[in-house]
Amino acid sequence: MNDITTKNNNKNVKLSKSDLTKSWLTWISFGQICYNYERMMGLGFAHSMSPLFKKLYKNDKEKLADGLTRHLTFYNTENTWGSVILGIVASLEEEKANGENITNETISSMKTALMGPIAGIGDSITQALVKVILLGIAIDFALKGNPTGAVIFILGMSLYALIVSRIMFNSGYKLGKNSVVQLLREGSLSKITESLGVVGMMVLGALVSGNMNLKTPLTFKVGEVVSEVQPMLDSILPNLLNLVAFGFVYHLLQKRKISANKIILIIFALAFVLKFTGIM
Repeated sequence: MNDITTKNNNKNVKLSKSDLTKSWLTWISFGQICYNYERMMGLGFAHSMSPLFKKLYKNDKEKLADGLTRHLTFYNTENTWGSVILGIVASLEEEKANGENITNETISSMKTALMGPIAGIGDSITQALVKVILLGIAIDFALKGNPTGAVIFILGMSLYALIVSRIMFNSGYKLGKNSVVQLLREGSLSKITESLGVVGMMVLGALVSGNMNLKTPLTFKVGEVVSEVQPMLDSILPNLLNLVAFGFVYHLLQKRKISANKIILIIFALAFVLKFTGIM
């Protein structure tokens, strides 16, 4: 479809707070429910833009179709932090509808340039930090037979997604494209991503050390002296068996590409054998 630039000579069309809220709610609620290999989150993004196009172009079906078509392309990022891109695009679409010289290629290029770096920082914070901490709390409660942990995890992740995505959406809309482009040019996002990745690994290490409890009752006898294996391992490195077990699972998951379900079955089998033989 040919690029269409709107010329509105009567008055500017301004997106209201209600319009922007509808777009944000649509994205955070439905942005990830229609994944496909051709467009990934493209359908969700176009759906999120539809409330804005209805306000900007009203009954002009040609411009409505053009707007939806340019967003029905491949798009993939982290949903929560990716709201900033939706906010930036909303600002660009508003300018375009009011006659600014903004082409379809400009908007598409902006989305393409930002979705990768934003996904990097979003995944580092959401998956490697926030989710790990909340899961650690939930697991701690679960080990004590308390279901409160599951509630904390669900509410915590929901509040995190709603609050962060709303802030990012508003920031993207108010600040526009220039501030994010400047961050990318200076390399600030990559520095933030690396730093948060380190923090996430620290949290993961603490969870492995504190929530796994692998010990061995093995002993060996030298003359009249009976020595226990576990204290010897602890003298080398506390919770060494926890680290070995984690490394083994990581190797199966990342290096051997074995599915999580198969790894769970392997762990059950090993636990049975090691317990039956008295090794663990």
